[in-house]
Amino acid sequence: MNNVNKCKLLFSSLSVFRGIMNRSVPKAFYKLLQSLDKSPDEFLGAYGELCSLLYERNCADKFAYAMSETALFDDNCFARAATAGKQDMLPESVLAAVKSDCNAILTAARLDSDEIIKAYAYYDKIADVAELLPRWQVGSCVECFESFDGSLDKLAKYYKENGCGMFARYKAFIWRDGDIQPVLHPDKIDMDSFTGYERQREKVVGNTRSFLQGKSCNNCLLFGDKGTGKSSTVKAIANEFRKDGLRIVEMPKDRLIDFPILVDKIAALPLKFIIFIDDLSFQSQDRSYTTLKAVLEGGLAARPDNALIYATSNRRHIIKENLSDRSYAVDDVNVRDNMQESLSLSDRFGLAVCYSIPSKKEFLEIVSALANEKGIDMSQEELAMGAERFALSRGGRSPRCAKQYIESLFC
Repeated sequence: MNNVNKCKLLFSSLSVFRGIMNRSVPKAFYKLLQSLDKSPDEFLGAYGELCSLLYERNCADKFAYAMSETALFDDNCFARAATAGKQDMLPESVLAAVKSDCNAILTAARLDSDEIIKAYAYYDKIADVAELLPRWQVGSCVECFESFDGSLDKLAKYYKENGCGMFARYKAFIWRDGDIQPVLHPDKIDMDSFTGYERQREKVVGNTRSFLQGKSCNNCLLFGDKGTGKSSTVKAIANEFRKDGLRIVEMPKDRLIDFPILVDKIAALPLKFIIFIDDLSFQSQDRSYTTLKAVLEGGLAARPDNALIYATSNRRHIIKENLSDRSYAVDDVNVRDNMQESLSLSDRFGLAVCYSIPSKKEFLEIVSALANEKGIDMSQEELAMGAERFALSRGGRSPRCAKQYIESLFC
């Protein structure tokens, strides 16, 4: 049996890693293997399709990488167990199947185009065009497979450090169309990007660290003035702790009704999640906030142990109130009930952190730090005068305003 036919049989028998057959390159590769005894048109069509995919993904010289990388992002029982550090608890039969799959993937990844062309059953019918066909170069596999010696330690270590499935490939997600979708270009902000608000951020960081360590922690509400870095803090924390198994899923407030579905999707995953609700606020007549109340405390579909809710709002009590809402034209008991209902949502966040507008001194310190970071050569007096004028034109001081001022100096 030649190497190509052996690969065809091994690839057909994939079990634990069978999910990679749904990925574009392995799928096209398997289609090519299946066409080895088909008509020249079918074989050449499958061959061209695979080459097209490799060229499109800039993998013409790294076929092995394109094939083996798919295993790193496959969601399967071994990947999940290894992410949780529990791969040794899997039955020996499963571990044996994983090793068999790894060998199959490695065998496939090392096949070059000439081997496949010459293994075609009716090679004599395409001999005249064989030399004209496009080629790929094998290159190297991803490290876990390139050095595979029968041990699963390196592969398990990868999953432990990076997670499994799409949560290994991506770090930020959004709830859209009834499912968790990856954010392809997330904000790369980190904790070193901030000046000021150290005390506020330390509270949120400490809460997050306790969450990751399995200690007591709380859902968190970051509230206060616009442009003070509430949302940026949450995103920076998600970036900071990604290596510790933290992922962030943004849920639009108008889809809170889907929270039980989201819970079902993440509850069994061996990762920690921040469910991020940005710019949270409700009108007094908007009753959808009862959904969030039930999620925070008291509902049957409460948040799982591997998730925390982090929300930002410009309002401490989240619900917009008018003076007329507290009119004493109605019975006093009802007024009290209405007020308690309005306050009950924000009270269910165990940690509330206030981000208020900076003082003039704090604002100028932020401006100065950003100017130094960008290498702007201006005197402190000139920088301060320009920043104040810019802040007045924008209606107030804030870290966002400081950043916009610095960026305006390059225009």
